[in-house]
Amino acid sequence: MELSINGIKKDYPAETAWLDIAKEHQPEYKDDILLVQVNGKLQELHKKAVDCQELKFITARDKAGRLTYRRSVTFMMLKAFYEVAGSRRIRKLTVDFSIGNGFFVEPELDFELTEAFLVQVKERMKELTAMKLPITKRTIHTDEALERFHKHGMYEKERLFHYRRVSSVNIYSIGGFEDYFYGYMVPSTEYLKYFDLTLYQNGFVLVFPDRDPKVVDPFKPKDKLFHVLKETSDWGRHLDLADVGGLNDRISQGRASQVMLIEEALMEKKIGEIASKIASEESKKLVMIAGPSSSGKTTFSHRLSIQLMALGLKPHPIAVDNYFVNRIDSPRDADGNYDYEALDCIDVKQFNEDMTNLLSGQRVELPRYNFISGEREYKGDYLALGENDILVIEGIHCLNDALSYSLPKENKFKIYISALTSLNVDEHNRVPTTDGRLIRRMVRDARTRGASAQDTIRRWDSVRRGEESNIFPYQEDADVMFNSALVYELAVLKLYAEPLLFGIPKNCPEYTEAKRLLKFLDYFLGVSSEDVPKNSIIREFIGGSCLKV
Repeated sequence: MELSINGIKKDYPAETAWLDIAKEHQPEYKDDILLVQVNGKLQELHKKAVDCQELKFITARDKAGRLTYRRSVTFMMLKAFYEVAGSRRIRKLTVDFSIGNGFFVEPELDFELTEAFLVQVKERMKELTAMKLPITKRTIHTDEALERFHKHGMYEKERLFHYRRVSSVNIYSIGGFEDYFYGYMVPSTEYLKYFDLTLYQNGFVLVFPDRDPKVVDPFKPKDKLFHVLKETSDWGRHLDLADVGGLNDRISQGRASQVMLIEEALMEKKIGEIASKIASEESKKLVMIAGPSSSGKTTFSHRLSIQLMALGLKPHPIAVDNYFVNRIDSPRDADGNYDYEALDCIDVKQFNEDMTNLLSGQRVELPRYNFISGEREYKGDYLALGENDILVIEGIHCLNDALSYSLPKENKFKIYISALTSLNVDEHNRVPTTDGRLIRRMVRDARTRGASAQDTIRRWDSVRRGEESNIFPYQEDADVMFNSALVYELAVLKLYAEPLLFGIPKNCPEYTEAKRLLKFLDYFLGVSSEDVPKNSIIREFIGGSCLKV
């Protein structure tokens, strides 16, 4: 059997496992090898090697490796938690959402969750790591899986697979402890050395390595972000819409439009509350809105402006992007591409001069950035603020005081907006927030910019790096956080995203990510966008908005 590894061909005996080949090459890699990519397709290390023209090792530093590591540590944590709890009843253990460099886990217990108990769980996890237990996978019929899920009280999984078209289910096991997971696993617990458990709020955080796969930084509480996520999560549970199975139930019952109306009503209520808070503080003249890519900032700023007008204020939208320096003067990233997400891409000095002059009552000509020519233009857009006028400023750097260094803090009202997905696949499988935003952007870019899904996926890592540097460090400085995720949106976006993802060729680097997203979207029943309100944030991505977005 001949394999090509890093361009070097080598013969191996038939029936050799990928694990053995990975161990042979591990000294060549700084980080642990967790998967292999065979002819463009990911495989777990326990599988037998096959002839291939191209083999790539996936380490804990690669995206697929990071996801695999986190998934596997989560599985081991669940086993350890149940073992330490013993006869004490665990009604439910939900891996709820991502926060900081970990997952927030919310237990429903018949005993008090204490730091001492959590230390026992952590020590048991270390014991399981030292035991080097194999993580095995077996395939069972979907009907058998449904019976098992029901027997063990895993009702969310049972409901999820009620809508699956596949006839079989892959079940993972560690030392007899079984569960279903969406995605790949490492071959054994010996790979799972880096983690921590921290008591937090009404549960705990399972902490993972972040930038360095072998370093676990202490968890830094993000209380504002937590309360927004928890509020959304609790709302989903209250309406039985916390998981994909619950959403599919509503769609199959013909109640998708009702879900849309409820969600949009709740969102409008939240926007109205934010507007009322701004209006109640007379000193606030600058509403600063920031958030990561595809959060729906533009639609949100329009809807907030309408609510402000209803309260007697006169809002004026200001896009910080109009203060871009000329493209030829823009900074470049490490790859030599224009770094449009760097603060140096903004003419900060001019922005501060204009905003200061507006606050002092002067008449100012505002610029427009021509994205075709790559130059800032002036076309007679003059503005002077009256007594009830207020500026609604939107841009990725708006929470960073370095952007508005000369503007009085008492005049600023900062809003952080992000699509913080609260809907989970089931109680142990999360829907990553970044996946929701990536799918939003993919659909929008194809519609408005003619960009392929392959292009969007290729650029996504660069976008994420910009967010890590320019947005996330400032999110806790916001006066208000707003969650723009809608529980029904992935069922709508599915019909737009799937054809785009199927168009990605198998022989390109983006195919692996496309396949993962397609598998993920397969959990959802699709629903028509016909009943999506014209002012919905989702309209910013699928089109048909009544707002100028």
